[in-house]
Amino acid sequence: MGQKVRPTGFRIGIMTDWLSQWYANKADFGDLLVEDHKIRAFVKRRYGRSGIARIKIERTREKVTVYIFSARVGMIIGKKGQEIDKLTKDLEDLCHRHIEVKTMEVNRPEVDPQLVAEDIAEQLEKRSSFRRTMKRAMEQTMGAGAKGVKLQLAGRLGGSEMARVEKTMLGSIPLSTLRAKIEYGFAEAKTAQGHIGIKVWINNGDYLDPQESTHAADAQAGKVPKKPTRHAKR
Repeated sequence: MGQKVRPTGFRIGIMTDWLSQWYANKADFGDLLVEDHKIRAFVKRRYGRSGIARIKIERTREKVTVYIFSARVGMIIGKKGQEIDKLTKDLEDLCHRHIEVKTMEVNRPEVDPQLVAEDIAEQLEKRSSFRRTMKRAMEQTMGAGAKGVKLQLAGRLGGSEMARVEKTMLGSIPLSTLRAKIEYGFAEAKTAQGHIGIKVWINNGDYLDPQESTHAADAQAGKVPKKPTRHAKR
């Protein structure tokens, strides 16, 4: 029937974990949920498109730990850690709690769907051709070792009068296979003609296959991975 499900929500609790990890009673749950949203919105607003892939939040009784996964960690840390100290103080003023900020580096931004979507949005805002931008993004992602990539752009593409949807796919994207490591990212390009929505799905292999990480690294280095030998059952 064509009902669509977001891949991240589909796999949470089965193959992936929540980005907010804490427990609360019924009275406090709503306030803490809104607080998480404020923290994420504040960090995204301050650093814009500085390569932030996701923000993970953990809470204990004493403090809140915010993990920022970014491709450009230096921009968040700043010179001698000044920027991260300022961010910590601003977040504490926002939430009135003790907050610890930790930065985690994303080593391969080409296969992170959120970073790919933001890169496409940046190119579209610079008035680049949307078809050329999509083709370049897909080639870079597949060249970095992804098993498949799917892009969808919606809006007044190329400055046309009527909004439309443009889809393109390369490789394998098994959306209904729960063990497949399908990751999803979304960004908006704010062009002069209006906003363009960008959705990115990337297949980064299999959650249950321990060799996937080595295969991806070999593909990046230009090596062809060998298939594992199957032993006959007795």
